[in-house]
Amino acid sequence: MLPGHILLPWMCNLLISDNKKLTIRMKNRGLLQAGVDKLRQRLPRDWQVELLPNGNQSQSGDPTLADETSRVRLSAPDKRWSDLPVAGSTHLEPRMVRFLADPAGATAALDPALVIAPYLSGPTRMELREKGIGYVDLTGNIWVSVRKPGLYVEAIGADQEPNREDRPARTLKGQKAGGLFRVLIDRKTPPRVRALAMEAGVDPGYVSRVLSLLQDEALVDRTPRGILERVDWEKLIRRWAQEMPFVKRGTLATYIDPRGLAALVGRLGAATGRYAVTGSMAANQWAPLAPTRLLTIYTDDAAGFAGTLGLRPTDTGTNVMLVEPKDDYVYRGSSLRDGVSYVAPSQAAADLLSSPGRGPSEAEELIDWMRQNEGVWRA
Repeated sequence: MLPGHILLPWMCNLLISDNKKLTIRMKNRGLLQAGVDKLRQRLPRDWQVELLPNGNQSQSGDPTLADETSRVRLSAPDKRWSDLPVAGSTHLEPRMVRFLADPAGATAALDPALVIAPYLSGPTRMELREKGIGYVDLTGNIWVSVRKPGLYVEAIGADQEPNREDRPARTLKGQKAGGLFRVLIDRKTPPRVRALAMEAGVDPGYVSRVLSLLQDEALVDRTPRGILERVDWEKLIRRWAQEMPFVKRGTLATYIDPRGLAALVGRLGAATGRYAVTGSMAANQWAPLAPTRLLTIYTDDAAGFAGTLGLRPTDTGTNVMLVEPKDDYVYRGSSLRDGVSYVAPSQAAADLLSSPGRGPSEAEELIDWMRQNEGVWRA
């Protein structure tokens, strides 16, 4: 079994077969067999799955091409079958998936492939799916897609590692993380640690710890000297929204403007005090999708802002939500459009991803615009 703390590309016990498909030789087959048993429970009737011992014939069907790797054989009711090279680890980080899919920068990959582990985190499962690598963890998270014979299996297991209390907590929650994420997302050229800390208003030690976690989750790339090279801004927005949903950004209060949102937007230009529109109305400035039904606004003084605009507090028929933010980073990169202040696209996307109703679908439209216009919104 490969200990998680040495699951590195130059320390994994790797074997490249003649067809250049990566496999990982497992000394302890107990984990692999447990994963196969878990997969068997989810297979359609009359399908079979078995763990082939080392030295069985290869997928080509030629008995002269025996290899020494572990494989899982999937057999359909019509006797067609497929062998999947299988890898296993006690702890697989998202950043290590790239070495399974493309070892040492080579073009060969596990195709198809299956990874078995006691538990795979959400980010790790996402990385595996993006690389087309199937997975089974012993909590019940399963994703296997095979073309020949045609098979698709998906199941949901645990969202949290059962024994995570045995290790120090690793989290991206909190206001300091939000401010740091905004800098990482919005800056096209990643700054050095000290410059990043200064811009985000946090200490360099905190930045280093967060970057280490982000690197483990394949959200950033750093050189061996720790210099930040790349930020996967899209995945970082999604991770941020997951850890810090919109309802935790500040104190929320609901109001109604009987005259309608169009009239209210026309009055925002004369509003006093700091504010910035987020949510659907902000997203529509870059990626128009549908008329806004709820106007969401960050403001430092919700009661005073509401009084200035003539809004009435209400629990029903709400068309305005005012949010007093816990941190100033929500205003970072705000801009004026027709006299109205709007949050930056990255802030609007993160807010919508974790909003109810059609918010997530509007976020996807905005992220698609951001993907196509990266030079416009990233400084």
